[in-house]
Amino acid sequence: MERILLTLASAVLMHFGTGLHPVWWLTWLAPLPVLFLARRAGRGTAFTAGTLIWIAGQVQMWPYFTRTLEMPPALVAALIAGPALCYGLGVLLFRTLLMRGRPLLAAAAVPAVWVTTEYVMNLAGPHGAWWSLAYTQADFLPVLQTASVTGVWGITFLLLFVPASIAVLRPRAAVVSGVLVALTLGHGFVRLSTPADTGGRKVALVATDNSEDLVRRYGEAIDAAMARGAQIVVLPEKVFTTADLPFARPGVEVVAGIATETNSAVSYPSGVRYDKHHMIPGVERGFRPGTGLAFLDGNRLGLIICKDLDFPGLVREYGKAGVAALLAPSWDFDEDAWLHSRMAVVRGVENGLAVARAARQGWLTVSDNRGRIVTERYSDRTGLTTVTATLPREGSATLYTALGDWAAWASAGLLLLALGVLARTKSSSSVSEGPTDGTQHGSSGGGVGKQVPFGDDVVDSYRPGA
Repeated sequence: MERILLTLASAVLMHFGTGLHPVWWLTWLAPLPVLFLARRAGRGTAFTAGTLIWIAGQVQMWPYFTRTLEMPPALVAALIAGPALCYGLGVLLFRTLLMRGRPLLAAAAVPAVWVTTEYVMNLAGPHGAWWSLAYTQADFLPVLQTASVTGVWGITFLLLFVPASIAVLRPRAAVVSGVLVALTLGHGFVRLSTPADTGGRKVALVATDNSEDLVRRYGEAIDAAMARGAQIVVLPEKVFTTADLPFARPGVEVVAGIATETNSAVSYPSGVRYDKHHMIPGVERGFRPGTGLAFLDGNRLGLIICKDLDFPGLVREYGKAGVAALLAPSWDFDEDAWLHSRMAVVRGVENGLAVARAARQGWLTVSDNRGRIVTERYSDRTGLTTVTATLPREGSATLYTALGDWAAWASAGLLLLALGVLARTKSSSSVSEGPTDGTQHGSSGGGVGKQVPFGDDVVDSYRPGA
């Protein structure tokens, strides 16, 4: 019963701490119950429990993937089951290293497995870093600042290392974890003490979910934004099916989403064009992908479209070019509006730039280079929604822009180290492996609690009565 309750607790915390609308502080707690279970369970139980809690947490995404994104059920099943197996292996590795007297390495192995999994999916899959646990912390700004150094990989590592360091019940692991948390929060509060740069051009984001008479209605909205001082107007993704639009105005750049053979953002009157690189599989299979970057106002502003903001490497190219802000025509699906808007916010923090994202069926959001929301409103189903803000004058280079995915590679190296140590070490006795499924050691009297030493460490073991 205890194992069932611990597994259920982790599953519930995972359900509410991840997904399209995560509760950020629950994400930190989700691994704890299953890791406490792994301390006292057999290998098979630890692996199975870890796998099941990830499936239980992510099964909520099934309707979104299969209906909203029109992904084949077999692919969705693989996208849920594959990471679930990796999560289970992380729990199993934690248990095995802990039983062999490596508590600190056991705590580090859990995030190492998962960060490596996220990074491989980012490189090999069609959705970039969409899967990262780091986005759950997008509204927890002190921790979010870590992205400027490590990208999302460092935040994911911290999210799993802290609970794993608690679960090993060792002072040394707790001290390491406490130092990392202190450095993270200290760095975050220092970065957030810097005021936003508001010396650039004024931008207006305009969107509606109503598709009637769009040329006239957007034209009137552009004129109204100009009257309020806007020098740039950003419209949503795929609003029009022709680039021949009457949006040229003196003194203002209008960035509109155009869907032809490419999914493009075209700026009027300059004619600058950006073609979307990464299409949604299935939904956008008919578009030809682009390959280049596009800039306005010298190199101060960059153009990008919706899903391309899910790819850290692409946005990092804009960071290296020194842009101060990205202008992003977008189109969400209502249910994913918060999550997708916050992915864009995280990309801005990673590379020290503001993001002005105008979405249909979603949020019109302007965020600064610290991830602070400057202005935000939800698109209107009938009328037009408009928000305005002032963009920064200059970009702010970050360590992540300079060094890239070093934290992901470090996690992969740490995983290899853990596996190497595991391969070299052998349990000193059958007892040191703890109980295995279906097998008990020692006398079969009443329940016995004891501590089994491993070198300088002590691992708790529990043996129920027969």
